[in-house]
Amino acid sequence: MIETNFLKEVAHFIDTKVDKVVINGTYVISDFQVKKVNQNVMTLNYMVPVAEVSLITLIELKDSSDQVISTNQVNIPITTDHLMIQTMEVKGGA
Repeated sequence: MIETNFLKEVAHFIDTKVDKVVINGTYVISDFQVKKVNQNVMTLNYMVPVAEVSLITLIELKDSSDQVISTNQVNIPITTDHLMIQTMEVKGGA
């Protein structure tokens, strides 16, 4: 079993590493409305403007060196400016 405090530390480490969100491989978001850690969960809130993106098919979290931290293939149509809420939970394995 992994201790709760260690899971919290890992979540804080991930928070320090995430520098930007890249939508569909081209649209970069580095201005987060919320970027925080609560216990072992990192939460990002960011705006996707409909003028720039009409369909989200790929969401990547990247560090400041453009290295991918996380990749999510999705299918999210955007009809108005859209507030995205994304979480990353750190869990211990069995």
